[in-house]
Amino acid sequence: MRRLLLSVSLFITLSTPAFAGVNVVATLPWIGSLAHEIGKDKVNVTVLVKSSQDAHTIEAKPSMILAARKADIIMYDGLDLEIGYLPLIIESSKNPKLMPGKIGNFDCSQFITVLEKPATFDRSMGDVHPLGNPHYHYSPSRVLRVAEGMARLFTDADKVNADFYRANYKAFADRVKAKETEWRAVPLNGKKYVAYHKYFEYLANEFGFRLIGYMEPKPGIPPSAAHIEELVRLMKEEKPDAILVTPAIGKEEAEALSSKTGVKVIVLPNDVGSLEGTDDLISFWDKVVSLLK
Repeated sequence: MRRLLLSVSLFITLSTPAFAGVNVVATLPWIGSLAHEIGKDKVNVTVLVKSSQDAHTIEAKPSMILAARKADIIMYDGLDLEIGYLPLIIESSKNPKLMPGKIGNFDCSQFITVLEKPATFDRSMGDVHPLGNPHYHYSPSRVLRVAEGMARLFTDADKVNADFYRANYKAFADRVKAKETEWRAVPLNGKKYVAYHKYFEYLANEFGFRLIGYMEPKPGIPPSAAHIEELVRLMKEEKPDAILVTPAIGKEEAEALSSKTGVKVIVLPNDVGSLEGTDDLISFWDKVVSLLK
């Protein structure tokens, strides 16, 4: 009998795999970075979009569908930022865990207060996001709310390690709140900027500066000569502190505008990893604030 029990015990040990981690697919680098902060070695994270890419123009690829097919959770920015490729990836993956309404379908935007949600919408407005501005990852306070929701998700998906996820969230939140004191000491309140695209509204909302104009006449519409001339007149009157762009979009056009106005160009990271020294979310925000300073 003792030999039989030992044999059964050995069979169970060999046939039950060790915990292999929660498989997460994140659309954007900042979401993948946040998943690593909360899940650490208990999660396996695959990021679909590279930090060098413009998140508005991504197309679905077979490798993305394959990653989704193997995932327990898919995490995305939401507010229709990924509308051009994410529904196709989820549908083609045929993974029931990821379908809308399931625990594995994680819309990060559900936790935030959205800016710039239009009361009405039509295509004449350009590439306006009808659900609101999706670039809220520039706001530390909003991302903290996403992090809290993510920690709850991991706790529900992997109850054995619930305390681990809660502790990681608290450690991340404590680090962000400590850094916020440093960031808010930077005198950005009242400064004025021109931007190429409507990337920085949450950043302005968080730190108190103003965006007085945009190089795009409408979101997603390239600037015309007439619009640029009007913007040059506005800049000569308002004297903004800088022109804000990202490595992914608008840099060349901003340099041309700078040559006409004498206003310097600041290239801000568009996501984690898009500039040197932005390897995680805290260093991303550090870089943003230091460049504005």
